[in-house]
Amino acid sequence: MPDAPRILPTRTTWIKALDPDELPDGRVTSVTCAHRTLCMTRVDGEYSALDNRCPHQGGPLGEGSIENGLLRCPWHGWDYDPITGKAPGFDDGVERFDVEVRDDGVYVAIPEDTPRVRTVSDLVAETMVNWGVKWVYGMVGHSNLGVADAIREREVAGEMRYVAIRHEGAASFAASAYGKLTGRPAACFSIAGPGATNLLTGLWDANVDRSPVLALTGQVDVQVLGRGAFQEVDLKAAYGGVAQWSQPLLHSSDPAELTTLACKSAILNRGVSHMIFPDEVQAIEAGDREAGSPEGRVGQQEIAPAPESVDAAYDLLRKAERPVIIVGHGARYDMEAITALAETLRCPVLTTFKGKGLIGDVHPLGCGVLGRSGTPIASHFMNESDLLLVLGASFSNHTGITPKKPTIQVDYERMALGRFFPVDVPVWGEIARTIGLLRDRLANADEPPAALDHTEEIASRWEIWRTEKASRREDEGAGVPAAYLFEALQHAVPEDAILCVDVGNNAYSFGRYFETRRQAFLMSGYLGSIGFALPAALGAWAATQEEGTPFHGRKVVSVSGDGGFGQYMGEFNTLVLHGMNVTHVLLNDSELGKISKEQRAGNWDVWKTTLTNPNFAEYAENCGGLGIRVTDRSELAAALERALAHDGPSLVEVMTDSRMV
Repeated sequence: MPDAPRILPTRTTWIKALDPDELPDGRVTSVTCAHRTLCMTRVDGEYSALDNRCPHQGGPLGEGSIENGLLRCPWHGWDYDPITGKAPGFDDGVERFDVEVRDDGVYVAIPEDTPRVRTVSDLVAETMVNWGVKWVYGMVGHSNLGVADAIREREVAGEMRYVAIRHEGAASFAASAYGKLTGRPAACFSIAGPGATNLLTGLWDANVDRSPVLALTGQVDVQVLGRGAFQEVDLKAAYGGVAQWSQPLLHSSDPAELTTLACKSAILNRGVSHMIFPDEVQAIEAGDREAGSPEGRVGQQEIAPAPESVDAAYDLLRKAERPVIIVGHGARYDMEAITALAETLRCPVLTTFKGKGLIGDVHPLGCGVLGRSGTPIASHFMNESDLLLVLGASFSNHTGITPKKPTIQVDYERMALGRFFPVDVPVWGEIARTIGLLRDRLANADEPPAALDHTEEIASRWEIWRTEKASRREDEGAGVPAAYLFEALQHAVPEDAILCVDVGNNAYSFGRYFETRRQAFLMSGYLGSIGFALPAALGAWAATQEEGTPFHGRKVVSVSGDGGFGQYMGEFNTLVLHGMNVTHVLLNDSELGKISKEQRAGNWDVWKTTLTNPNFAEYAENCGGLGIRVTDRSELAAALERALAHDGPSLVEVMTDSRMV
């Protein structure tokens, strides 16, 4: 039988493929040499090295078997001569490489790698870098390998960082958290089918909380789209509700332009942009086409409000004796101007839960969180006010901003104005710009504003609330009381820490008891998704690695219950893999305590909320981090101190009582 054609390049490299007698006679195996995966065979003592890929369906020949003297493809049963690679009775075959048996093993002559070709995937990644996308969270797989290699190239160049997660949902939550914190997009990355659908929950979190995110998903080959191919999902349809921009990259597409539009849409619309990459398109050569950039594509983003709106707001504000400022997450980047206005008026500043910490509780005008997760201080001042100035807040029912008070609302998003009920003065404009105009008007007025000085009353209300909290710290139960835990955490964490908080009883207690200084807080706001905290810490940690930013070098702490941690506990391994200095505080009551509470409140039987948990501290140790279990309040302060000082991932598991929230 004639040999199958062999490619004999001008330059080859001899690489050791097998140790002596490593491969038994009559057997076959796969071996990777440099960038080539080979099918190594041994028949009657003779070795051969064949291309591992079957030319028909791409089956891995090294996973096949030798039957009746022939090498059988494991996918569709096609036979080849195991030495020559020729298919008996046919003209086709697989490539064969020269082999030498030496004293120390079997060597194969591998063609030297040809120079890497710049592809459309490279063009996409380069454009992302130009638009400031520095972080990608995801999982590499068979339908996104071209894009993955382009991201790898950018990481090697020091222009981008890739975080390999354990579940795609964690990737999208991490990207959402990064966007909430910084206002800049990160990317999440998946294969087609289930990988892409796993991203959806975290992307919905980004969508409803207005966080810029770039979602990159693989897809099956264009030629089999619509034919029910393996892992084919109509991804544009699947992402239709969550992505405000979604497009596939096709053979005739302009990759740089599509990526530019994706990045621009994510940033300006503060939402999710989605790019779909069919498998074979990813490796199309890009030649010398230029990458896209934001140059000339983004105008001035400060929206000045209409003069009539400023006049109406000013008239109400200067006359109010008990004005209150309520700030939400949408005012996160405008607090310098807002605090200056509050100090001019000497009025209380309340926050929504998503806006917790935007003004510190140590500030003389800070009154904590308003609503179900809040303090009686905030509720008191809203109820006693004669005007509400609401900035960047969504009017969620959980916050409970009353419609019974005269209200000025300022927001950059027009649809947010008067979303749930009419407000007296809706003002469309960038918050800092609008507040600056109002403050200038008040400062230059002939008479000072009518607002009373609230600082003494605020201090008095804090004294009443702290006395109440102290009594709750002393409650006796089956575990550490939440009031005690969060006061201990409040004293332990750095004053500029970034805290990521889950949903459930832990969130309500955190909002109520933890008094802020300069910390930043992240949560799954409108979506309220359990499991958010630990993946969000992956996103927050990324921001702390960026030199020259306000977040560089800050400590990241995530807080969850046992139910929330169980959703994405595999991501503790991600912390270990990437050496992330994150501390997770886990409240373990062996129960979905918030759900039990809701069942009782609705006069339902408490049903199916009990959890069977491992020892989470031991789990953290098994993953390679530091784990500490706290069973008594006397152990808590030392445990938090040790965990926060640990150089790497740490977990403090605190045994709590779901009734003491």
